[in-house]
Amino acid sequence: MHLATFPNMFKHILSTLFFISCLSVKAQLTSDSLLIEGRHRVFVYDKSVKEKPGASLVFVMHGSGGEPIGFAPRAAKLQAKAEAENLVLVYPAGYKRYWNECRKASTAVANTENLNEEAFFSAMIDFFSNKYKINKAHVFATGFSGGGHMSYKLALTMPGKIKAISAIVANMPTEENMDCTPMNVALPVMITNGTADATNPYDGGEVKTSGVTLGTVRATDQSFQYWAKLDGYSGKPAKSMMPDADPNNDITIEKYTYQKKGKPEVTLLKVINGKHEFLTDMDVFEETWEFFKRQIKK
Repeated sequence: MHLATFPNMFKHILSTLFFISCLSVKAQLTSDSLLIEGRHRVFVYDKSVKEKPGASLVFVMHGSGGEPIGFAPRAAKLQAKAEAENLVLVYPAGYKRYWNECRKASTAVANTENLNEEAFFSAMIDFFSNKYKINKAHVFATGFSGGGHMSYKLALTMPGKIKAISAIVANMPTEENMDCTPMNVALPVMITNGTADATNPYDGGEVKTSGVTLGTVRATDQSFQYWAKLDGYSGKPAKSMMPDADPNNDITIEKYTYQKKGKPEVTLLKVINGKHEFLTDMDVFEETWEFFKRQIKK
């Protein structure tokens, strides 16, 4: 590593610690639960944020093996803007740290016991509708890794309640590994995947993770085209480059977009040399919210 990169790395580390510190000091993260088919399902949110009626609701989901309190600092920048953006951020907890998403091969208890995730998310929507009078037409979902897979599931199985999703370092399951019955409803989708991801292979294949088996996923382009075709697009997407906020690493981000008036937007952020981790080149949750806001304006 070149010595010139260290000041920027140090600056990024201090910035990250600052936002985590701000989140822990200013935010009042509250844990609550709902009884869903005999199981208490947990979620976390910041009770200090004063939203106005009609706020948007965004589910922010941890990866396989994670939990919401430890994951919430990843969205610190967006959480800090929640009141100004009239936004409710909710960090749901997977059952025993995992989700019952659409991967048939998953050996996680959530999948083997077939937890009713749709009931859980529907109940959370009702909870925040009653508590904050959110706009039920502006409910979004995003997540990292296994949380990205859970976002796909919500888009596939309950599109009437989810306006758009953003899946981070997650590809769609292969057809033989698909454990959901898609409703085949067009939705806006953003995918952010790294070409050097050894866990969620960019070009598809077996997901490599410890503790559980999760089966195989499609290539990123297949995942991208799944939604593009469902949303009525054909041909090549528009290509552009994202601003390079960290020029001292070897990562660049190519943006591919299908966007046409009257149709849902479908966007792929191809992270060249990106791994199965959060980026220093952009805040993926801030970028996700910008994507979601474009769907509100349509």
